[in-house]
Amino acid sequence: MTTARDLAIIAQEPAADGPVEPGTLSLLLAGAEVLDLIAAQAVVLDGDRIVPGGQSPTGDRLLDEAASALVAQEPYETVEDWLWRRGRGLSSAYAEELERTGLTTRPRGRRIPLRTGRTELVDSAARREAGERWATGEPTLAALAAAAGLREEPAVGLTDDVVTVLATVGNAVQELEAVRQRKVIEDAAFDNIWRGY
Repeated sequence: MTTARDLAIIAQEPAADGPVEPGTLSLLLAGAEVLDLIAAQAVVLDGDRIVPGGQSPTGDRLLDEAASALVAQEPYETVEDWLWRRGRGLSSAYAEELERTGLTTRPRGRRIPLRTGRTELVDSAARREAGERWATGEPTLAALAAAAGLREEPAVGLTDDVVTVLATVGNAVQELEAVRQRKVIEDAAFDNIWRGY
């Protein structure tokens, strides 16, 4: 399993804090894909730029798709640019992939399947493996989860490349949250104008 797929599975688990917002999850998944591609030696980082290496298939459909989407010409793409470009709608792509591969299912009503967008994880080896990585606090997965606010403990023992990617992911998540907060404030101000306040 890849870090991105494990993160998608963990994000589907019922949590006391509620689900991860799709935009935030998409940024985290895009960052996890970079980390998976580094681990597969399909890319290397040159500063904050993603330099494609050998295009060897990883065996994971979405990760192979990510590898083929890399900018292959200099000056290459920065990690930040990748997060925003690749992350667009990525949480939906992973949710669909989990359902397509049988790792999630739609809850069934008494007579017909419910027509909600909600899916539930099935008991599978992939779910248990992701849960084990989560429970043991595997550093990369823990650091990505901390960026989403799912975990608080800092990760230790990370390489410079991993730290670079995680710092960029953290900044992107904060930027997205600032945009969300600004929108809430603007919407509230607009509502107040219409109400005559």
